[in-house]
Amino acid sequence: MRGVLAIGAHVPPGDPLAEAGARKADCVQIFLSNPQGWKAPTPRADADALNASSVPIYVHAPYIINVASANNRIRIPSRKNLEQTFAGAEAIGAAAVIVHGGHVAEPGDVENGFARWRKCLEQLETTVPLYIENTAGGDHAMSRRIDTIARLWEALDGIDVGFCLDTCHAHAAGEELVDCVDRVLAATGRIDLVQLNDSKDDAGSGRDRHENLGKGKIKPELLVEVVRAAGAPVICETPGETADHAADIAWIRERI
Repeated sequence: MRGVLAIGAHVPPGDPLAEAGARKADCVQIFLSNPQGWKAPTPRADADALNASSVPIYVHAPYIINVASANNRIRIPSRKNLEQTFAGAEAIGAAAVIVHGGHVAEPGDVENGFARWRKCLEQLETTVPLYIENTAGGDHAMSRRIDTIARLWEALDGIDVGFCLDTCHAHAAGEELVDCVDRVLAATGRIDLVQLNDSKDDAGSGRDRHENLGKGKIKPELLVEVVRAAGAPVICETPGETADHAADIAWIRERI
């Protein structure tokens, strides 16, 4: 591992260890199935090798999961798919599973959304940590604004759940990055992973469009300060191919 913090990237899932090596990454993040579909992950032939590796592998759950929804046709498949994702993550010895906070359809249903999250986690049986990630948009989102995240964490009191801070999402949500880490820690007590992404759009846009580090609308010094203040492993979810990801990893390594 290079330096104080593990720094890596989201990579294609076929051979994550080779992808890590090509990017000089300390850790990687992958999908185990189609991020826009309900299909369960298929068993991996390289499960033993992934378990034996010293490279931490984070699993991002499908984007469509929304365990906060009042709609049974969304919430029930979401719970099932989350369970299947965790089973796949356990099989490869994953460091954690990251899942978006989701949303409800009506402002009056937000508290019920928190309760649905609690019920989901109380029923989830797994040895792999779960990290809830902040999201960029949505009028009634569970984890867009830090004050709402604080309310979610109050509803989840007593449950061991981690937090993943995405810098592009926080910027898009209109959260000031200058003191974002302190405010998240006040809300959750922890930051377990930083998804370090620049943004193609202005602050408060609500648009989830990632950009390579130092090339977007977020001041470079703010990206660096988030990493320093959080003190958590870093995954770059930035555009491009191997060389682009390697450049982003090198960019943040040079600055911390």
